[in-house]
This record gives sequence, structure tokens and C-alpha cells, in this order.
Amino acid sequence: MFCEKCKQRPATVHITEIINGQKQETHLCEICAKEVKIQGFGFFPQMNLNKFMAGLLDGDFNSGGYSQTNTTGKVCEKCGVSEGQFASKGLLGCSECYPCFEEKMLPLLRRIHGNTRHVGKIPERKGGRARLVKEIEVNKRQLKEAVSREEFEIAAQLRDKIRLLEKNLEEGGEG
Repeated sequence: MFCEKCKQRPATVHITEIINGQKQETHLCEICAKEVKIQGFGFFPQMNLNKFMAGLLDGDFNSGGYSQTNTTGKVCEKCGVSEGQFASKGLLGCSECYPCFEEKMLPLLRRIHGNTRHVGKIPERKGGRARLVKEIEVNKRQLKEAVSREEFEIAAQLRDKIRLLEKNLEEGGEG
């Protein structure tokens, strides 16, 4: 696939925009993509992720009584970042900030990602084996839940499905 703008180089940047329910895909080469980035996309030219995160954090932290300039609240023992600094900048200082600010981070992650556990994404065109492994993991989790709820018929169906998926995985199939 060639760049839609210059029609000379291979398209390596793929942009998908959904506006008013209408999906529009643009495929550009790296050079043309840099030109488009300079002009900015839609209403969000040069979107700053830190400011975006700080905006999300501001509501959560301020509802807990912290203003953006506030340096009170919990402070990371390793790097000294406070909840107020975290809320104003949207940046953590070190790896120890994650457990330190966990109670504030988990609701934020749940709101942004819909989950607090990273499960990744498998490309549609590729990743048949990875997709099978992930489906087996999901079914095993559902099996444990069904057994704990004593829903043994559902558990038996899940067990059979897991066995079939594992057999397909061993044979190198995609399901």
C-alpha cells in the first residue's frame, strides 16, 4: 500500500479517525506523516499526553482535597513526588510511585482502559497462536469462577472448550 498523499513511498503510518460515527482511515509514509503532524490533527494539534493525564488526575485528586499546586498528601519515599505534583504534571517520578499512589491510580486506569490489568491487543491479521493462548487463559479464568459459583454445567462446557483449544494449539491451528 502506498502513501495516500505522495503516492510514491510505502504507507507506514496508519491513522484512524472516528468523527460522528464515521470511520476514516488515512495511510501515509513517514515523511508525509511528519508534515501532517506539524499541521496537527483535527482540533487537537500537538496533544500533550502529560497534560491529558494531569487533566484526568486533577478531578480525582481534587475530589480528595488536593489542589494542583498542593504538595501535601502522600509522598513517594524514593523520589519525593507528592500527590499534588503528580496531579498537576500527570507524571510519576519513579517505579516506586506506582505502589505509593496505587489507590489513586487504579480508578484512573479503570476509567481510561476499562481494566486495571494490561492484557494487550492481538492484531487481527496475525497472531493466531497468541489469540488461542489468550482465549485459553480467559476460559480458564471463567472456569474457576464457574466452579466457585458451583455452576458445574457451565464449568464442564468451559473445560471441553479449553481442551479443544489446547488441542488446536498443539496442532498449530488457529481455532
